[in-house]
Amino acid sequence: MKQFSAKRSIQILGYLLKEYGIYDVIISPGSRNAPLAIHFSEMDELNCYSIVDERSAAFVALGMAKSLKKPVAVSCTSGSAAANYYPAVTEAFFQNTPLLILTADRPTDYVDIFDGQTIRQKDLYQQHSYGDFQLLEDSQENADEENFSIIKKAIEVCFEKQGPVHINIPLEEPLYQLVSELPKFSPVEKTIRYSQFEFSPNLAAEWNTSKRIMILVGTRDYSEELEMQLSQLVKNHSVVILKEANSNLRHEKFFGHIDRYIFNFTEEDFKLYAPDLLITVGQNVVSKKVKQFLRKAKPANHWHIDEVWHPDTYFALTEKIKTSPEKFFAKLLNFIKLEPSPYFNLWDVLRDKKDLKHAEYCLATGFSDFKLFEILPGKLPKNVNLHISNSSAIRYAQLFDFPHNSIYCNRGTSGIDGSTSTAMGYAMKSAEQTVLVTGDISFFYDINGLWNNYIPPYTRIIVFNNGGGDIFKIIPGPSTTKALDEFIMTKHHKNTEHLAKHFGFGYTKVDDEETLIRVLDNFFKHDERPKILEVDTTEIENAEILKQYFTFLK
Repeated sequence: MKQFSAKRSIQILGYLLKEYGIYDVIISPGSRNAPLAIHFSEMDELNCYSIVDERSAAFVALGMAKSLKKPVAVSCTSGSAAANYYPAVTEAFFQNTPLLILTADRPTDYVDIFDGQTIRQKDLYQQHSYGDFQLLEDSQENADEENFSIIKKAIEVCFEKQGPVHINIPLEEPLYQLVSELPKFSPVEKTIRYSQFEFSPNLAAEWNTSKRIMILVGTRDYSEELEMQLSQLVKNHSVVILKEANSNLRHEKFFGHIDRYIFNFTEEDFKLYAPDLLITVGQNVVSKKVKQFLRKAKPANHWHIDEVWHPDTYFALTEKIKTSPEKFFAKLLNFIKLEPSPYFNLWDVLRDKKDLKHAEYCLATGFSDFKLFEILPGKLPKNVNLHISNSSAIRYAQLFDFPHNSIYCNRGTSGIDGSTSTAMGYAMKSAEQTVLVTGDISFFYDINGLWNNYIPPYTRIIVFNNGGGDIFKIIPGPSTTKALDEFIMTKHHKNTEHLAKHFGFGYTKVDDEETLIRVLDNFFKHDERPKILEVDTTEIENAEILKQYFTFLK
């Protein structure tokens, strides 16, 4: 016989999760959230996952939501457990990834009286959420009706905004009272609102009078429809489309590898290659150089297309277009002229020159972090979901083509703290293989991302271990200080072998190019357990190889 929580607020919450199709719930252990754990684990419709570390748990939920493309719920006990969600909440906020955050709390009159595991949880994530809701305690007047309305509103905001929404749930003791039957709840009238878009003819006129049109695509999931629309725009060489690895666009006429082309721009180049109309799509871009370029370019017009965000990243924003890129370009294509542009040819000549230099440098470069990313695209199976950690990993990935893989990276806040957990969460809900490529510091920082029983056996992790945060040898500034080794890049002599064994992963280590190529041929094949490949480049001057690469491109 099933036994559900007797808490009416939790019964209502479970019912509404089911009604809105939120079937996946991450639960971290605790007593105050025991009513949620008891109730959800007894519901046939819900898939419950136990993740001990709340910081990791929230990133796992983020990865699941990215994989499913719909909200995932995450539940914890009261106190610092709720605060540990914050890094993933900020990441979800800036990525527009829908998380429903369910924090159990002490009764409201227990706050600020030094009761155990009690902090100020109400509105805890207010600066980085799309809605903050507080339930009534079951004993309060009209609690059932109010809580039904509050939870319904919270869930609908999560769908509408496609971002994190917080429900704080004060729970009085006793916490472990159970019932075997649930009440009948009223049918739900769903009132999710989606934004409407009216196309302005002024935009078409602005396009048609612009001579140098650039479209820059930042972080976003693959969209076949958007790929087709943008392909129409470049068919006659009408516009320049810049993309990054995690823009997930693949057309051969789009300009990837932005830093390869603009890294050594002079002041004259900034003017020569500048657009007069800039259109931006998607979330954050990785390239700091392209931000510097476009801020100096000062385009006459800048449109940003997004349903939620309209940041003035380049200090030139003139149009906030509040819709999806697919809806916008579907309208735009009906009204614009697509004529060959000398501006495209200007960039195309630059691309040919730099691509030849790139190929020449690759031939002359030996085993290193750089070489790993050169070799990897040719060894990855098709349709693998490729997760890249932050710092140097995603910067290396920008220099090479991954034509058959979707690429993901936590560029909302660009932190290293949850890359492993996010990738593992994605893997748990994906039928296709997930591969994480990560630097050593990011991997060690987030080892609790491996602490669960749900990672599929076809999951693969590649850790390139260069003995510290090598990014700080690459970017200008840190190497001028005595604090570099110990306090900034944190040099170390650790490896991943014992961690792999501890968490039940297969393990292989390579420290030369020939072995790397040989091992990669079998690394992605089916096995009974997930695997880690450690690429040891601690004896290599990786930072110098990358710096020399950009010098060579001049």
